[in-house]
Amino acid sequence: MNPVSANSVHAARAGRREWIGLAVLALPCLLYSMDLTVLNLAVPSLTADLEPSSSQLLWIVDIYGFLVAGSLITMGTLGDRIGRRRLLLIGAATFGMASVLAAFSTSAEMLIATRALLGVAGATLAPSTLSLIRNMFLDPGQRTTAIGMWATSYSVGAAIGPLLGGVMLEHFWWGSVFLVGVPVMLLLLALGPSLLPEFRDPKAGRLDLVSAALSLAAVLAVIYGLKRIAEDGLGWLAALSILAGIAAGAAFVRRQQGLADPLIDLRLFRAPTFNASLATNALAIFVAFGPFVFIAQYLQLVLGLSPLQAGLWTLPSSGGFIVGSMLAPILVRRARAAYVIAAGLVLAAVGLMVLTQADGTSGLAILVAGSVVLALGISPAVTLSTDLIISAAPPERAGAAAALSETSAELGGALGIAILGSIGTAVYCARVGDAVPAGVPPEVAEAARATLGGAVAAAEQLPTQLGAALLGVAREAFVQSFEVTAAISAGIVIAAAVVAAVLLRHVRTGPEPEPRLDHATDGPSRVG
Repeated sequence: MNPVSANSVHAARAGRREWIGLAVLALPCLLYSMDLTVLNLAVPSLTADLEPSSSQLLWIVDIYGFLVAGSLITMGTLGDRIGRRRLLLIGAATFGMASVLAAFSTSAEMLIATRALLGVAGATLAPSTLSLIRNMFLDPGQRTTAIGMWATSYSVGAAIGPLLGGVMLEHFWWGSVFLVGVPVMLLLLALGPSLLPEFRDPKAGRLDLVSAALSLAAVLAVIYGLKRIAEDGLGWLAALSILAGIAAGAAFVRRQQGLADPLIDLRLFRAPTFNASLATNALAIFVAFGPFVFIAQYLQLVLGLSPLQAGLWTLPSSGGFIVGSMLAPILVRRARAAYVIAAGLVLAAVGLMVLTQADGTSGLAILVAGSVVLALGISPAVTLSTDLIISAAPPERAGAAAALSETSAELGGALGIAILGSIGTAVYCARVGDAVPAGVPPEVAEAARATLGGAVAAAEQLPTQLGAALLGVAREAFVQSFEVTAAISAGIVIAAAVVAAVLLRHVRTGPEPEPRLDHATDGPSRVG
């Protein structure tokens, strides 16, 4: 890097326009997070209207997340080539149009297709916004604060999505949940061109479509296999899907090594900070996703809360994510990022151990307290590891780095749900199988052994006393499975804390940015 550009990077600080631009970037992030959760509320009414088959219903729910995860790498790299603001605005326009089409879908097939289009458009949002932050906020301290606010917008979206969706469904038809995003995207399209600068890599070549297809196939196959494991246990279809994904991933890596202008520059992985931060980010998301799947079931099926009540009791943990994300930039001014991340992960382990103390009758206070502590600990780790991933990459590769960060988070979450969910299911099945009350018909006992939801439904078919006994056994077994998975998660997060403290301890926080890779000698092209 020449001295002039180096000095400008060190001295440049964001002004009012960049901070207002950050508020604009928060809009699609908030909407993206909302769209991941809001559809679940609309499933009963859209099922009655469109009458999808069970397979079609699964694809309606899953296709959005699948295509987001599978398209992230391609979209992140595409933003480096055509301009990150341009890609963000194209994605916003597509997202808005697809939302309208989804809202007025007249068949299950049409809704699946529009949800797929929403997923591809949604994949432009996270890497575009994160890579724009990387170039808008050159000062390391300001960039950490900006990424903390970026992460906060996702937590806000996750918190208000179910509540807003519930209000919409109370007064309008199921398609109204998709229309919530249209005004947000129109606002982004109106403000983005004037408030967001354009950045792109001036030396980027053409997009390699074969690499894009391989990356899509690899991520989709792995995510699909992990989801099948989480829902049905390990089977041939899930195993073959994961193996096919790994094979496609290996072919993708080999192809990148032979391309003059690869989709992902593998030299990114030569930076130890990049690798360690990527692993820390994935492990943090792994630990966050697994327990929260159990918490949702615990609130409704063990404590007997309604969906709305359960949603309200998850708001404190969402608040914990928001507070932790906002505290991270403050804490990192006083201590190295490695130690803040490690301390946060240790705090998360404390929250997980609190969750192991929840019981089947009066565990609400313990559950809420443990989930809040878990969120407070996990969120600084996610925020700061994301910051380190972006900072370790050269500016012209920020889109690709952001895409890798988001892809690792998607895979971490899917692994957390699949692995911890499978462990929990195994414990549950074993406990129920050993304690089914005498007199329960074999077919009812089999349904109860499968899932807690199956046990609740099965108990309704039995005489009151016998049903209550079966339900008590199932709930106790579920609590035990929850305790086991929370304890395992605590061990994993402690290991992640040690990894972060050791491998990231040399990363300094302050005015001097981290050393860049050798190929970072030419900065990104800035237009506007």
